[in-house]
This record gives sequence, structure tokens and C-alpha cells, in this order.
Amino acid sequence: MTYTAVRLREAQPILIIEDSEDDFEATKRAFERTNLRNPIEHAWSGEDGLAYLRAGIRTPGIILLDLNMPGLDGRRTLELIKQASELKTIPVVILTTSDDERDVQSCYALGANTYIQKPVDFDGLIAAIQRLKEYWFEIAVLPKDVDHVS
Repeated sequence: MTYTAVRLREAQPILIIEDSEDDFEATKRAFERTNLRNPIEHAWSGEDGLAYLRAGIRTPGIILLDLNMPGLDGRRTLELIKQASELKTIPVVILTTSDDERDVQSCYALGANTYIQKPVDFDGLIAAIQRLKEYWFEIAVLPKDVDHVS
């Protein structure tokens, strides 16, 4: 990967749509431990996440989405993201406590790119985030944020 490609990728924010402050802070700390340089944006609900995305200020390189949120839950948020032509190419990783096979099946059917059950301890979360970082930010080729391409 060229230096320019690395700089562009580091400029893309990670959007975490998560209603639990504790889970958000733990995920953010886990990303910090992996030395990820991308800015982290936080939306407290599906409604807030969609408002952020539709504002079009900065397109995230990836979205981490919790399923079990009040109001517009993660399933419906995922569905709306993947139905929107301007948003559907953004990778969405489901990061949730649910291990229900119906949730797994429905999320993939709605267009989720990956489904991860939240580990129960912080060390497990760090390991999961490290693997997520390695794949999505070092191996996979992601769509470029057109606002930052020169």
C-alpha cells in the first residue's frame, strides 16, 4: 500500500453506533491499544448514526453497529444503510452481545459485512478489535472517502 493510500485510510473515521457509554468507551480504548490512528465518531442511536451518515461531512471507512438499541435498533439501521445508494458500500460490522442464530442470519441477509459477538472481557475485546483492524484497515480494500481524495 502506498504512503498516500495509508494516509487516506487513516483519515477515514470509524463510526461506532452504540447506546451503551461503557461499551463505546471500552471499544474506543481497544482501538487505541491497537494504535489505530483513525478518528472515532460516536452515535448514540440508529437515528443519530443515520443523521451523521446523511450529513455527508466525512464518510466513515467502517461502521461498528450494535443491534440492541432503543428506538431505531441496529437491524433497522443496517437495513436503511444498505438500502441507501450513497451509503451501501460502507462496510458495516455488527458488534453485539447477541449470539442468536436468527440475528446472525438476518444481519447477513440485510447486508452486514461481518458479525462479531462482543467478548465478555476487555482482553478478548482488544484481541477482537486487533483482528478487525488488521483485516479492515490493513488487508481489505475499502471505498475511498470522496471528500478526502485529491
